[in-house]
Amino acid sequence: MKRIVIFASGSGSNAENLIKFFQDSKKASVTQVLTNNPTAKVIDRCNTLGVSCLSFNRTALIKTDDVLNILKASHPDLIVLAGFLWKFPDKILEAFPDRVINIHPALLPKFGGKGMYGMHVHESVVANKETKTGITIHYVNENYDEGAIIFQASCPVSSKDTPKSVANKIHKLEMEHFPKIVAELIK
Repeated sequence: MKRIVIFASGSGSNAENLIKFFQDSKKASVTQVLTNNPTAKVIDRCNTLGVSCLSFNRTALIKTDDVLNILKASHPDLIVLAGFLWKFPDKILEAFPDRVINIHPALLPKFGGKGMYGMHVHESVVANKETKTGITIHYVNENYDEGAIIFQASCPVSSKDTPKSVANKIHKLEMEHFPKIVAELIK
């Protein structure tokens, strides 16, 4: 059985979607969720779904090997960043080469980089009068949103769209495609 570990910072809707998608799978399961936010809703979602969820601080991720050691003990086949807002440390990327992926709420390389997450992305899409946007699932490297692209899905943006309506479109794309792509990668 392949093991998936998820990193999340917020509500955890993508984490919940992945957990449910793999609940009855004979190939893979989400074995653990790690969060940098001790009040994140993802913790409640994990408790409801019976998945271990641990909270950590910046020191545990960056300055010590605490999070790295947790990962090594978990033996993940894939590490999935699902709304995780901190830059991922090189030491973890080096320990798990080509096994860390992220989902971004835009069609990279547009609207990527430091500070480009959530509503910031959707506001930029609308402000720039984009006619389409979407999601990008990509490998994580040492730079924000610059890893090799694995998959993209797009949706139209009209002149009547607001950042909130764009966010709703993106959420639908995430729910539809993210688990399928993770399943393809975990074979």
